Amino acid sequence: RAGGRAFSNMAVGYNNVDVNAANKYGVAVGNTPGVLTETTAELAASLSVSAARRIVEADEFMRAGLYDGWLPHLFVGNLLKGQTVGVIGAGRIGSAYARMMIEGFKMNLIYYDLYQATRLEKFVTAYGEFLKANGEPPVTWKRASSMEEVLREADVISLHPILDKTTYHLINKERLSMMKKEAILVNCSRGPVVDEVALVEHLKENPMFRVGLDVFEDEPYMKPGLADMKNAIVVPHIASASKWTREGMATLAALNVLGKIKGYPVWSDPNRVEPFLNKNSPPPAASPSIVNAKALGLTASKL
Repeated sequence: RAGGRAFSNMAVGYNNVDVNAANKYGVAVGNTPGVLTETTAELAASLSVSAARRIVEADEFMRAGLYDGWLPHLFVGNLLKGQTVGVIGAGRIGSAYARMMIEGFKMNLIYYDLYQATRLEKFVTAYGEFLKANGEPPVTWKRASSMEEVLREADVISLHPILDKTTYHLINKERLSMMKKEAILVNCSRGPVVDEVALVEHLKENPMFRVGLDVFEDEPYMKPGLADMKNAIVVPHIASASKWTREGMATLAALNVLGKIKGYPVWSDPNRVEPFLNKNSPPPAASPSIVNAKALGLTASKL
């Protein structure tokens, strides 16, 4: 109604935008990929370590003045070294997370994805050979034939799928029951991927099972009982909240709109956006990422 010609989401996901309506009215829809990969993967790794070593519980215990001295059983958690990390969705973020856990903690990898993560497999193989050459046990990788295989075998599982009809409540009561009793589940993807009601019940019934969540089913709200669970770490959607990434997202979002207003073509690879973020040179004359460019018949940049 206001006559807008462009809308740019300051995020990679755009499930909050009616793209069909945008196509109908000729409104370009922009998003901001290419700058969130490492930052999001780092938070997933942080939640994994925090859950494994019960850091949040221990911090609250200390602040409450309950610490009387060292005890052999105080906040005993999980050792990550030599364990198996499971990744569901081995795209850019999932693969970056896997590399952090493998290289950082010498974990073995099992992953499930519709497409083979060839670069990730090559990395794990090469890193395993490096460890072996230095007299250490090599790390291994395995591409699972099903998601359930990952859930059964992994000690730490991180979710990195897209959100659509096939991934809604991907983690439900049945699939939670497949996981190890002391497993760790991390979600930095989309809240509705996890059935939060089923998760709360599982956390109650399995006190050694732990979870780290950055996203929620009914954001900004949590399902009843989740906030009371000591074996849950909950943070307010901060996966992309590094200074560099948030500045980059704002820049890309603005340049998407500017590009449409000026009639620029669309950048050829929205995952390679470094030229737009170089403070020492002007950005290319292109829109960084327009998700409905094809539907609107927008031309691709030859820069």
